[in-house]
Amino acid sequence: MSTTTDPQSADVRERERDLPADPGVYRMLLESTNAIPWKLDWPDLRFSYIGPQIEAVLGWAPDSWRTVEDWAARMHPEDRERVVAFCVAQSQAGADHEADYRALRKDGGYVWIRDVVHVQRNARGEVSSLVGFMFDISERKQAEEELLRLHRELEAMSMTDALTGIANRRLFDQRLDMEWSESRRSGTPLSLLLLDVDSFKQYNDCYGHVAGDECLRAVAGVLRGAARRPRDVAARLGGDEFALLLPDCDAGSAAAVARECAEAIRSLRLPHGVGGAGDLVSTSIGVATRRAEGRDGPRAFIQAVDDGMYAAKRRGRGRVEVLDAEA
Repeated sequence: MSTTTDPQSADVRERERDLPADPGVYRMLLESTNAIPWKLDWPDLRFSYIGPQIEAVLGWAPDSWRTVEDWAARMHPEDRERVVAFCVAQSQAGADHEADYRALRKDGGYVWIRDVVHVQRNARGEVSSLVGFMFDISERKQAEEELLRLHRELEAMSMTDALTGIANRRLFDQRLDMEWSESRRSGTPLSLLLLDVDSFKQYNDCYGHVAGDECLRAVAGVLRGAARRPRDVAARLGGDEFALLLPDCDAGSAAAVARECAEAIRSLRLPHGVGGAGDLVSTSIGVATRRAEGRDGPRAFIQAVDDGMYAAKRRGRGRVEVLDAEA
C-alpha cells in the first residue's frame, strides 16, 4: 500500500522544527513589541501575565495589575460601564472581541487603548483564559477627532449663509420638513414669517453692493434676535428674502413677533428713499400659522405665506400681512 505526502503539511512541519524551543525567546519577542501582551485566568479573573510595556504607556508597574478589578478601575468613568459590560458578555459567550477605551495613567491623564482579546478554551470547551494585546491608539484617536471636527465645521458651513451667518435655504428646508412632521404628530401649531427688503434692487443700485450687504446683515441680526427659543430658525432664503420659523407658536404670538421684527428693522434707521420705498429701510412680511393636518404639505404652507408677503407689498410695503388664523 503506497502513501503520499502532503507538500503543504511537510512545509508546516518544517517551519515548526525551525521555531525556537525556549519559552524565553517567545517572551523576548512579545516584550520587544509596542503592543502590551497580557493573559487573564478566567475562573479567578486574575492576571497571570502582563507585559512590561504597560509601565511605559500608563505608568503602572506590571505587578500592580492583579485582577480584572484593577483593569476596570483604571478606565475612564464614562467608558467603564459600557466597556466592562461588553467585554464580560463577549468573554462569557466565548467570542473574540475588541474594545476601545480611555485608560487612566498613573499621573492622572488618559491614554486611548484598543484591547484585542482572544478567548482560550480547555479540553471541555469551557473558557479557561483570555489573552490579548493592548495598543496605544491615542494618536489615531486624535486624528479621528480632528477629522470629525473638520467634518462638523464643513457641515455647519454647508448649512450657514456665508454673508449673514444665519441658516441657509438648505437648513431651512430640512428644519421645516422636520417641524411639519412634528406638528402632524403632536398637533401643535407651526408659524412662519417670510419677509424681504422693500425695493432692495434700487437700494443696491443707489448705495452700492457693500451697503447692500451691510443692510442684509443688519436684517439677519434682527431675525437672529427674534429666534429666541432653541427650535426657532432664522434663515436667509436667497437675495433679500428671509424666513423665521417658529415651532409650537400660535397665531397671535407669531403676529406679535412679525410686528416686532418690522419695527426693529425700521429702528435700524438705514436710509433708503429710492424705488418708491420710504426714507428708511423697511420690510414686507407675510405671517401664517398652520397645524400639519390633511393632505397639504410644507411647500403649500410656504406658498401661502409667500403670497401674504407679496400682498403686503401690493398694499404699500413696510407692512405685516397676517393670513387667516390657524387653519
